[in-house]
Amino acid sequence: MRILSVDIGTGTQDIFLYDSRLDLENGLKMVLPSPTMLVHQRLEQATRERRTVLLRGVTMGGGPSQWAAEAHARAGLRVYATPEAARSFNDDLSAVEEMGIHVVSEDEANRLGSEVLTLELRDFDLDAIARAFEPFGVSLQNLDAVAVAVFDHGAAPPDISDRQFRFDYLNERIQAENRLSAFAYLAGKIPASMTRLQAVVQSAQDLESPLVVMDTAPAAILGATFDPRIASRERNLIVNVGNFHCLAFRLGPAGIEGVFEHHTGLLDRAGIEHLILRLADGSLTHAEVFGDHGHGALIYERTPLALNGEYGFAVTGPRRAMLRGSSLRPYFAVPFGDMMIAGCFGLLAATADVLPELSGPIRASLAGQGGSGKAPWDI
Repeated sequence: MRILSVDIGTGTQDIFLYDSRLDLENGLKMVLPSPTMLVHQRLEQATRERRTVLLRGVTMGGGPSQWAAEAHARAGLRVYATPEAARSFNDDLSAVEEMGIHVVSEDEANRLGSEVLTLELRDFDLDAIARAFEPFGVSLQNLDAVAVAVFDHGAAPPDISDRQFRFDYLNERIQAENRLSAFAYLAGKIPASMTRLQAVVQSAQDLESPLVVMDTAPAAILGATFDPRIASRERNLIVNVGNFHCLAFRLGPAGIEGVFEHHTGLLDRAGIEHLILRLADGSLTHAEVFGDHGHGALIYERTPLALNGEYGFAVTGPRRAMLRGSSLRPYFAVPFGDMMIAGCFGLLAATADVLPELSGPIRASLAGQGGSGKAPWDI
């Protein structure tokens, strides 16, 4: 059995090719620039070349790509975007126009002419990933499944904050199914409001394998739980310090006990420590985090979680160094020896729940019982 898992963040896209014949440590992996960073680079080049740009395709992650598009417009250069591409920056297209980006219909885009540089927006590009593997003799034909994670605020109604909308969505999913894999869906079962997840499906229309999509933050936390030191504890507090978002889940025997999410760029070590302590003792409020321009917090279990064990809490994510030296004694999770692929391991675990027909080999591998015991060249 082979499953391609792709965890797409702001800085990188982390790729793991699962093969049930191998121990997970022998799985093939790549850490590459994220799609939004690639668009950012291409826009910067277009600015240097003083070229008119058209953005088309589907809704994808913003951040760096949006900043580069705005800088292109401020340089006095034209940036056009079709509606679906423009929603990568804001669901409100009038707000996109205010950035200096001209929203045009598909028909208008087709009439712009060949001198305009067209950039295709999408988070998931299976062909590009396949081409990256190809020189090493690795084919992505006949996959048993593909699993992709992206961060999705959801398309909030005009009168509702996207931060509040996301936390209403998190609460709804946890109340319906209290486990991290509740944030994973089989293509065709994604809520209509999760437009970025829906766009991943659009980008994979020619895929013959089953497609599972998931939110990045729960995927990273779920993946971290397979670190043996974390797995040995009945209750855990795990923080994912991402490039753009800092999220923590408190986990216990009944599932998710609490969660907070903030913007990494608005926090320092002391700020993260404060949120961790308040999540651990059950006193953190949604209003406190939301009022500090974060996404929010949810508390389901107010029984305090002691942070005075062998380690205080666990941390993962590309900016986890923000907590290095913390007096709270964080443990730096390394599931199967690789922190950067934690989200991919979470995607595999969620795939086992979403596609139960594939669950046996996946769960055996995640339990350290997979693989044939042979070296890769023997299979």
